[in-house]
Amino acid sequence: MSNWIIYSIGFLAQLIFSGRLILQWILSEKSKKVLTPALFWKLSLFASFLLFVYGYLRVDFAIMLGQAITYFIYIRNLQLQGEWKKAPIMLRIFLWIFPLLIVIYYFNNNTYDLAKLLKNENIPQWLLALGIIAQTVFALRFVYQWIYSEKNKASLLPFGFWLLSFIGSIMILIYAIIRKDPVLFVGHMLGSIIYFRNLVLLKKESSNNIQKETIDD
Repeated sequence: MSNWIIYSIGFLAQLIFSGRLILQWILSEKSKKVLTPALFWKLSLFASFLLFVYGYLRVDFAIMLGQAITYFIYIRNLQLQGEWKKAPIMLRIFLWIFPLLIVIYYFNNNTYDLAKLLKNENIPQWLLALGIIAQTVFALRFVYQWIYSEKNKASLLPFGFWLLSFIGSIMILIYAIIRKDPVLFVGHMLGSIIYFRNLVLLKKESSNNIQKETIDD
């Protein structure tokens, strides 16, 4: 497959990821607090689908790992918001089994094997390690968010989510610069700004709540 098709898939994924962040950012700015609309999770799931494919086509284990960790958490958040059952059942089944289909094709096609995936000649081992760590930190934000949301029985984006997002995004930016990956660079350059802004909003919201409680007391 030609590089322009592969990069097009990656840029489309990052465009959707950025779009969901901008949507969330605008709604949060209007409300002066951090919000998580259902469309945020729908766009996240679709973009994750595309970026997983992009990682597969680029033979980049770090990208695939990051998406594999968060993919099903996006689905869980749609379930918590009552949106998942609204999708056609065949689409839901496909989305559930999609990662498994990729893995089956990956090995049955006899094009790649696990050793090659972890030893891409275009990615030094130290750089692959950096990419895996960066993607893991970035993905753990959704693990944290998932646990937090399960405890509160609602889909929420707490402070820890945005902190891990910001740290992970900066790490992926470093990886993208060294790896010379324009898709990751463009996506996380914008993302890191929005993550930082949400941290500021949450800090202000927390300060306002403390001041309000002090006045009430």
